Amino acid sequence: MTLDRRLFLRTATAGGALLAVGAQGAAPAAAAPAGFPNYRYVRTLLKPGQLSYNPTGEIIFPCIRGVYDRLSNPLGRYYLYYAPHDAPGGICLAYGNSLEGPFTEYRANPIVRKDWAPHYNVSHVSSPHVLWNADAREMWLYFHGENNTTRLARSKDGITFTYDKTVLTTAMLPTGSREASYARVFRHDLPARGAKYVMLFMWNQANNHRDIGWGWSADGRNWSFAQQPLIDHAAVGAVNVSGPHLLTRGGSAYVVYHTDKGSGGDIKITEVGMDFTRRNHLGVFYNSGTAAPENGRAAAPSFGTDGGVPYMIYEAGERLSGAIAVARG
Repeated sequence: MTLDRRLFLRTATAGGALLAVGAQGAAPAAAAPAGFPNYRYVRTLLKPGQLSYNPTGEIIFPCIRGVYDRLSNPLGRYYLYYAPHDAPGGICLAYGNSLEGPFTEYRANPIVRKDWAPHYNVSHVSSPHVLWNADAREMWLYFHGENNTTRLARSKDGITFTYDKTVLTTAMLPTGSREASYARVFRHDLPARGAKYVMLFMWNQANNHRDIGWGWSADGRNWSFAQQPLIDHAAVGAVNVSGPHLLTRGGSAYVVYHTDKGSGGDIKITEVGMDFTRRNHLGVFYNSGTAAPENGRAAAPSFGTDGGVPYMIYEAGERLSGAIAVARG
């Protein structure tokens, strides 16, 4: 049996002997930083070769949403959004009744294409993040295309979307910025800024290194953006960081994000505080395993809870040659 790096580090850090791990799991493990669950890989949910809509042989950036208590007559309890990245991309949907799967591919993917007259005509659209906007009682989809532009579309059923507007471009950031994409938006109050929503995104600056940028908004449509990174790649020992997600616990806020494979390929965590003034880098949130399907890279996490059990759905595998997997806390 091969023991992956995640399991080795966990047992070694605990100071105990390295234990063999069976199909039913391992010895109890210490929590992740800040007391978050210690997520462990369960299974692969979606592989490109098993999908009817598979223009490029790759998929990225899962976003999981519980819809059973929000939408009328949904296809399943959970909607899983994802996309190919390379041209033509396309925002896709799968649905299921458990966060551990199985998930069924929506028959009419992609639900958003690279051409949407008269709004845009681009090489690709990708990186779907869907927010349940309780104020509007709609599913709000943030996605990129091209890589320098993040857009918003809105839906009453989570399937049929109406285009709204561009919400972020590199023109809103310092001169020389190259990319502003892979955005996720969260309901999070920042009273000092008059904001109810926070956006986290991948920001490729003039130095051609990717950092985590952020912005704030009163309505989720009109945004202000910090002109300095929220998380600088160099501060966490990486060449590039991306795939940010906001988590809260114990009265504080945290950002989890992944590093490039050459910098470890793990998911890391930084405490930013409820007002986003802290920069407390806490290290590794989830160690990528060396064995398949992770092959040394875990990325772009999205989180949900099913029956009181926490789950993380994420990219597993090398960039543009991986799958979408689920880990249980």
